[in-house]
This record gives sequence, C-alpha cells and structure tokens, in this order.
Amino acid sequence: MLDPRLLRAFVAVADAGSFTAAADRLHMTQSTMSQQIARLEEAIGRDLVDRAARPVRLTVTGERLLGHARRILTLQSEALTLVAETSGTTSVRIGMPDDIATPEMARVFAAFTKRHRQARLDVTTGLRSDLTRRYRAGELDIVVLKEDTPTADAWASFAEPIAWYAAMDAANDLPDPVPLVTFPPGGLYRDAMFERLERERRRWYVAFTSASLRNVLMAIEAGLGLSMLPVDAAKGWRIRPLADFAPEPPVVASLYSWERSGIVGELATEVLDILRRHFAYDQAL
Repeated sequence: MLDPRLLRAFVAVADAGSFTAAADRLHMTQSTMSQQIARLEEAIGRDLVDRAARPVRLTVTGERLLGHARRILTLQSEALTLVAETSGTTSVRIGMPDDIATPEMARVFAAFTKRHRQARLDVTTGLRSDLTRRYRAGELDIVVLKEDTPTADAWASFAEPIAWYAAMDAANDLPDPVPLVTFPPGGLYRDAMFERLERERRRWYVAFTSASLRNVLMAIEAGLGLSMLPVDAAKGWRIRPLADFAPEPPVVASLYSWERSGIVGELATEVLDILRRHFAYDQAL
C-alpha cells in the first residue's frame, strides 16, 4: 500500500523541481520532505528522484509512478468529498395504499427533500396487512392504513366512502355466480366483498387479482368482474356504481407515525395535511 502522504510529497517534488520549493508548498521542512521521498523509495524498492540533477529530475521509475500517483490522490480526494456529503444519508420510510400516493403527495415529498438534503424517502405502496405488519415491526416510520377501526396511536383518521363498481356497459342484472376483481389476500376490500356476498347468499368466484389499484380499475373497466373500491379512486374511469347493492359503510384511512418531532414528524404533519384535503375534511375525526 502506498501512503497518500508520501505520494503527495513525491508529486510536489516533481512539480516544483526542488525539495525546498516542494517543502514550502506543503508547509513542511526540507528534511521532512526528503524523509518522505526516501520512505516512498524504500516502499517501492527503487530510486524515484535524481537528487544530483538541478533542477531535480525524476528517474525512469519515478516517471512511471507520477501519473498513477496523481490518479491515486485524485481518487482519494473524490472519496473524501463523497463520504463528507450528507445528501440522502437519513432514510425516512413511508408506507401507503396506491390511491394515497397521488401526484400531490409526490410534490410534497419533492419539496421536503429540497429542504432536507440529508433525507432519503423510501416509499412503499401495498396492502393493509403488509403495511401494518411492517409498521408494527418498526420497518416503516410513517404509514397510512385503510382499516375498519383505528387503534389508539393513530394520529388522525378519516372516513372514506366505498361502493361496488362494474364496467360502464355491464348488464344491470348480476351474473350468477358473481365474478370478482380483487386485491390479493390481506386487502381490506377483498374480505369485505366476500362477507357481503356470503350474507346475501350469492354465489361468487375470483376472476381477477392484482396488488395494483390501477390494474384492478382496468380489469373492472374491461368487464372482468365487479369490485368494491373507494369512491374517490373510481373517478375518471369508465366504471359505474351498482344500484343493486345498498351503500357500504365507509372504511377508515388512518395516519400513524413513530415520531412527532424532527424530520419524520415534520413529514408526517405534511402527509396529514394532504389527507385532510384528500378527504375534504377540515379536521380529523
């Protein structure tokens, strides 16, 4: 291993053409400079500098080493600059359903990272069961959950209307058995759909499953089956609510955060503001 301090002294001598000028450049004595060049020569096993020449010249070995020495010192400087940079060194882990990860949320995230260069946002979208498990295990710092009943540590909760939907051109009469478009096991609406159809003694089967809200909406629009969804998520799609089904009780969207101060608490407060606007509430329930 070549000591960067010795390489720096060697490059200084090569550039200055003298031990005295190189020592002045590096703010050290001439004897110290000579000792460092000698130590480098000892490590390599060959002379690097022709001390008898005026100005000082490099030997053939010294000339071969010079370019590599410059590159080593440049890489070292780049490495030190890189590790000193704090941008993106503090992870804030966030989990939320697909329909909450809106463009407005992304804009808030972008503004937050501009204010806090050290923050790196790790955002996960997924189903309630997985998000709940990961939050309770401490794998997420902030989470928005769709649930039946919030727990006592929720920051705030908002009622979210849901309804049954079919393709715009679907027949008014429900097919028998009823084809369902669902999220995978663990999705809140999936269990609620099964329970509703069982209560009404309707036959049913799962025709399409996807963890993506967009894919579920596309499947309903294409006529693959029926599904229960948030009313707000259905806007802009060619699907219609089912008149045959009585209104479903709303689900609850709840915000949880392990911290209420610091950068995590700051971001959680901004997410809460978006949820208030998203659900058109002035204050949490």
